[in-house]
Amino acid sequence: MKFDYERLTFTASDGRTTARECVRHPGAVILLPVLDTPEGARIILIRNWRLSLEHCLFELPAGTLAKGEDPAACASRELEEETGYRAANLRPLCRFHTSPGLSDELMHAFVADDLRHVGQRLEADERITVHPTPIPECLRMVRSGEITDAKTMLTILWAWQAGIITPPCP
Repeated sequence: MKFDYERLTFTASDGRTTARECVRHPGAVILLPVLDTPEGARIILIRNWRLSLEHCLFELPAGTLAKGEDPAACASRELEEETGYRAANLRPLCRFHTSPGLSDELMHAFVADDLRHVGQRLEADERITVHPTPIPECLRMVRSGEITDAKTMLTILWAWQAGIITPPCP
């Protein structure tokens, strides 16, 4: 199992003992893979089947850390498994808690570039297709609600705000 449930108790402001359930998570990574093409930079989105939703979502590649795993090592592994690309450059972008009211999961975001195609290595339960997408199209997909995955939206917008990705001038 990738995570555990824990029942926590604490003293509320009125002095009563209260209990809450918490998901204990080993942490995760998300990648913003930037592919240089003759037509301009593309962000590698994936279309990922999500059993909990029973349909596919556009997302950035991501994955759960193994116990004690270095986030950068996990990011490299997940990039290759899910997209079929290996990055010559991998650099940290930000870290964030995905759902602090429910879980202690800390996600590490990375930018991956200078990509080389090496072939996807999907796990048996993964249904993922790769979609190199122009940066302006990714931003449009976030604004329009076509991308609904919060970790993907946050990572794309963070990179755009930081000037790491910029749409070409019209």
